Amino acid sequence: VGKLFATCKAYPKRPLLGLVLTPTRELAVQVKQHIDAVARFTGIKTAILVGGMPTQKQQRMLSRRPEIVVATPHYHLRNLRQLRCLVVDEADRMVEKGHFAELSQLLEMLNDSQYNPKRQTLVFSATLTLVHQAPARILHKKHTKKMDKTAKLDLLMQKIGMRGKPKVIDLTKNEATVEMLTETKIHCETDEKDFYLHYFLMQYPGCSLVFANSISCIKRLSGLLKVLDIMPLTLHACMHQKQRLRNLEQFARLEDCVLLATDVAARGLDIPKVQHVIHYQVPRTSEIYVHRSGRTARAGNEVLGLMLIGPEDVINFKKIYKTLKKDEDIPLFPVQTKYMDVVKERIRLARQIEKSEYRNFQACLHNSWIEQAVAALEIELEEDMYKGGKADQQEERRRQKQMKVLKKELRHLLSQPLFTESQKTKYPTQSGKRPLLVSSPSKSESALSCLSKQQQKTKKPKELQPEQPQPSTSAN
Repeated sequence: VGKLFATCKAYPKRPLLGLVLTPTRELAVQVKQHIDAVARFTGIKTAILVGGMPTQKQQRMLSRRPEIVVATPHYHLRNLRQLRCLVVDEADRMVEKGHFAELSQLLEMLNDSQYNPKRQTLVFSATLTLVHQAPARILHKKHTKKMDKTAKLDLLMQKIGMRGKPKVIDLTKNEATVEMLTETKIHCETDEKDFYLHYFLMQYPGCSLVFANSISCIKRLSGLLKVLDIMPLTLHACMHQKQRLRNLEQFARLEDCVLLATDVAARGLDIPKVQHVIHYQVPRTSEIYVHRSGRTARAGNEVLGLMLIGPEDVINFKKIYKTLKKDEDIPLFPVQTKYMDVVKERIRLARQIEKSEYRNFQACLHNSWIEQAVAALEIELEEDMYKGGKADQQEERRRQKQMKVLKKELRHLLSQPLFTESQKTKYPTQSGKRPLLVSSPSKSESALSCLSKQQQKTKKPKELQPEQPQPSTSAN
């Protein structure tokens, strides 16, 4: 930001002097906010151009001839002949193959001899020098070179179009993740992840950011948690831009809130009050894991990162920790197994209700589309063409009656305190061993302090130690 302002002061009343490119709209908004905080004292004009913004508004903002533009890669960025400073944030993500075709076209245009040859280009990312091993299918191919830090930087500079030998300032530490982040895990079956997510969110309220690898998973979790009276916010690429920004602002403002997000929220976003980052699905690469973890432990706060590791996640988990040169033996998060029978029953009912409501929603969408098509064509259709109620009134009444019973049963369960000392369980641990009795944490006790207490107990002399808990449980 300092370089941008120095450039604008040195060359006043020029067209566009500074361009900052980011991979996501949310990050572009936050970068512009930081720049504007300084620009109000200098009188420098700034603008933002992101996808989802009306074309007329983008053209209007550019017509005001701003000195600095913060943008996602964009076809409106054309008047760049006098550009003196180009900033590419999250550069390794921006130049990945198959992403941001507009950026490739933009860089190709900027590298033309007609454009300013003295332009300074700055690239940033927390994972510029992070190199993970290529998949086995790639390594077995002929002429495949092993990638190291130098090779990765050389390839990146080539794609960006930087000439000569660039200056590299490496501020990364041995620990790729932030120092104030405590990492922990729960090993479980895939269909048990909902149990542990619900358990954690109920036991440790606060600002929790839950990551998943797909939009479909985020949508399913959102529906399930809403049925359980947890009203999460969501953030993914298929949402309208206004809703994405609104949810992000609301999450940053609230003291007790859950944000379900894909990796669109992993890079760069500054959300100071995040207390927990939960990996519902382990990310596919070490770069994504580092960026997800970076959403927490802001401003020196001690916070917790929890991975729910199913059988399908083990390979990615091992690959990430090997790349980061970290010990895989991170602590198991303590779970009070005596509450899991109730948790399991809540999830069983919630899943049935969520699936039924989703089918009903899909049927309504189908029927609405059919009705619009029939009206446009001015024809009549048999009721068999419709789904749901119109096709079979008797079946629909039976389904509605069943849903009322399930919802009543779930409401009763949700009205009861989940964490009470009288709870008993027949829920075995995965190892078959008797679970360690863990005292119920007080309402003010955090997930971090609970984990710390558990670790202190395990450091006692072996003859005084109780049996090691195994948080993962059988689905049956």
